[in-house]
Amino acid sequence: MAMKNYSTITEFIILGLSTDPHIQAVLFVLFLLSYLLTLMGNFLMLLVIRTDSHLHTPMYFFLKQLSFLDLCHSSVTVPKMLENLLSESKTTFVESCLAQAFFVFATGGTEACLLAVMAYDRYVAISSPLLYGQVMSNQLCIELVWGSWGLAFADALINILLAINLDYCEDQTIPHFSCELSSLFPLSCSDTSTNFTLLLCSSVLHFFGTFVMIVSSYACIVSTILSISSTSGRSKAFSTCSSHLTTVILFYGSGFISYLLPTSGSPLEMIFSLQYSVITPMLNPLIYCLQNKEVKAAMGRMSRKYFHHFM
Repeated sequence: MAMKNYSTITEFIILGLSTDPHIQAVLFVLFLLSYLLTLMGNFLMLLVIRTDSHLHTPMYFFLKQLSFLDLCHSSVTVPKMLENLLSESKTTFVESCLAQAFFVFATGGTEACLLAVMAYDRYVAISSPLLYGQVMSNQLCIELVWGSWGLAFADALINILLAINLDYCEDQTIPHFSCELSSLFPLSCSDTSTNFTLLLCSSVLHFFGTFVMIVSSYACIVSTILSISSTSGRSKAFSTCSSHLTTVILFYGSGFISYLLPTSGSPLEMIFSLQYSVITPMLNPLIYCLQNKEVKAAMGRMSRKYFHHFM
């Protein structure tokens, strides 16, 4: 057996978004504010859906899961990014980096599955409104959510278990603000062809697969809406999908472009990564508050309730 002529590294250096201390200070303030808004917005959404009985329907059950996922997804990357913006060393252990890559993959994959489930929910609500409660039963909703979590975590676990066996020994710098599998493979001196193939297959089957399901659901939704005779009926049916459709465009648009770009650490690549890791989780509660009349009404009822309580 040939002896290895290299020493395996134990730490990575995450280069981040900028090396200029002044720019880092500005970025720290901006991302801290965005993270606080993400926490406040999604916690508020969870509270409103939990406390308002008018929102105890399948649609808002899935929206509650989406808010929880956004909290998880942003918390995987943003706190570490904030720490690196203040730190001079910017180092992280290989094990910590792999753990972050696992949770980024798992939470992102779960959100992709959940968005597909929400698209199916909207299709059932519009195409079969009288049977909506029977089709989207509590048991089915719970099974769909657990299935989304299980599929994404199994997918992430398989990829990470294969990545754990790699030796990282060449360049220890990651030209990114977080650890993602695609940015770790070029740092290894092991054969990563199997890892790249598995990651590609996972991305195609998981992310593109859920995207095809969403497009198919919306094709059926559009066909159903066009068959509605009244203009007000078509408008009302479409309004129930507008928030979800906006979230889908933000999540998949930035995610696809980020993964299709070469892993070069270019500013454009990191901008799109920031979009689905930081910006989208912050905007989702705002999107549903502005575009959804029922959520706005529930917010008003909760505000009046607590105002009268304190008064």
